[in-house]
Amino acid sequence: MDNLRKGFPVLEQYTYLNTAATGLLPEKVWEFRQDHDMDYFLKASILKEKMGDMLTGVRETVGEFFNCAPNRVALIPNFSYGFNSILESIDKPNKALLIENDYPSINWAVESRDFEVVYADMNEDLEANIIEKIEIEKPHFFAFSIVQYINGVKLSLDFLKKLKEKFPELILIADGTQYFGTEKFNFDESVIDIAMSSGYKWMSAGYGNGFMLFNESVQGKLSPKHLGFGSLQGKYKAHEGNFIGKFEPGHYDTLNFGSLKVAIEHIQKIGIDTISDQVNTLKEIARQRFIKAGLLEKWIAERKDFSPLFNIKGNDSLFGDLKGKDIITSLRGEGIRVSMHYFNTEKDLNQLFKALNI
Repeated sequence: MDNLRKGFPVLEQYTYLNTAATGLLPEKVWEFRQDHDMDYFLKASILKEKMGDMLTGVRETVGEFFNCAPNRVALIPNFSYGFNSILESIDKPNKALLIENDYPSINWAVESRDFEVVYADMNEDLEANIIEKIEIEKPHFFAFSIVQYINGVKLSLDFLKKLKEKFPELILIADGTQYFGTEKFNFDESVIDIAMSSGYKWMSAGYGNGFMLFNESVQGKLSPKHLGFGSLQGKYKAHEGNFIGKFEPGHYDTLNFGSLKVAIEHIQKIGIDTISDQVNTLKEIARQRFIKAGLLEKWIAERKDFSPLFNIKGNDSLFGDLKGKDIITSLRGEGIRVSMHYFNTEKDLNQLFKALNI
């Protein structure tokens, strides 16, 4: 799989196991950004006159990739902006279910508003805890990360389908920032009502772009309030008061959103199945070695469905040692977060294993 590493110069300098913090920028995306800014430099408003058409292309590319009609795709600068917009669209007071210690941009945003908040404990009974809280507390919505940012614990799509069957009125709001780009995801076949993500991690699209995917049925349950000139710009926002336009009120950066389009095209050229196969191979090798070395919490190690993101036992000193050996990871929670994407290889993992003496 060495050919998948081409176009990523950082891999020639470092053992990069940190996509969960910042994804690498593919060469094709970098080239687009260079060309775009040259056009902006030379053409100014002449380039920006085409903003609506360009954003329509981005929206359609996102929709095709995730199997969501483009009139149900909203473009956002990042997950936090989109999620806060959603929370402002939900009537208050209402009851919200969160996962204990989930991504701060989820939990803090909900906690800062006039919602009654209940929590599902993060432990070996996570799925049972979620069901129990819903049965007892009857929340209006459940906001969660598909993959937890600290420890990589993943909620399976099969579990979410069972959840929706059991609680059909519960609104499911999913953060896919640590998930989208690692395997095929069909939004319309999922039961998620609203899925959203930033593009700078596993999608390799750089900063300043993201997207929201809406189930058609959820639109009547939200009252979005943001409006501006941008709310009417583009093919799918032709009439005043259109739904997705209320999440896109202003002028958008064609550099950043064009980067998202090129990044998705790069993924499509490689093939999401090829990416998924490589990710699955690497994460299984890593998991087995980490388990053998006793570096994972037992209940996490035993989960059937897991992500390519692990939190291994380690402290500041070990983190510094790894960095000194040009092995790039992150300190998160009480350990060291290690994450691997399709451009990584077994050689990268062996470099890590050697540094860990396992």
